[in-house]
Amino acid sequence: MNNNSKLVESVIIAVAIIVLGFCLKSGIEKFADKDRVVNVKGLSEVEVPANKVTWPIVFKSVGNDLPQLYVSINNTTNAILKYLRSNGLSDKEISVNAPVVIDMSAERYGADNHPYRYNITGVITIASNQVDKVRSLIAKQGELLKDGVAIVDGGYENPVVYEYTSFNELKPKMIEEATKNARAAAEQFANDSDSRLGKIRSANQGQFSIENRDSNTPYIKKIRVVTSITYELCN
Repeated sequence: MNNNSKLVESVIIAVAIIVLGFCLKSGIEKFADKDRVVNVKGLSEVEVPANKVTWPIVFKSVGNDLPQLYVSINNTTNAILKYLRSNGLSDKEISVNAPVVIDMSAERYGADNHPYRYNITGVITIASNQVDKVRSLIAKQGELLKDGVAIVDGGYENPVVYEYTSFNELKPKMIEEATKNARAAAEQFANDSDSRLGKIRSANQGQFSIENRDSNTPYIKKIRVVTSITYELCN
């Protein structure tokens, strides 16, 4: 083998070693970068007024004469319906439930000294998109006292419920905003760590929640979503 052949072989070997070195370096860097990630969360939150209200109007009558109680409950029902209709509510927004009759003398675990035998509860339910109108009626329901009608507290069984039913209209925009906020946080982290933000490794849209803004304003709803995104970090 002459000197020229040996030189060519040496050059080839040297080039191969250099290429192999670069490949190893690149592989090691990629392997090292593989576990360099940042997990960030993005929040989107809005407040919206409720667009549906359900108002159970509860009233009671007690006595010993069922036929007389029937007349009393019927008169009360008609008075409430007249009040609701005269204040702008339609029949399709009003449901009259069958009255519930309790015979106190038949109560197994009750005392025997009840002043009245029968306790009748009537419920008229309002389900309306006219939230402001219904709120105003709730506030001035004491006007029914002039007609001899006393509305009782519905308690936990018949609460006033406010809802927001147009959630799907807000969902795409809120997801977009939460994703942008997550990326902004990831970019800030990458800059602070002298890194470059890579592609998304994984993403979780998160769960939407709809809650009352506070206990005093249940007719204002707070909607929020938190997205969780994992980005790769590169040198």
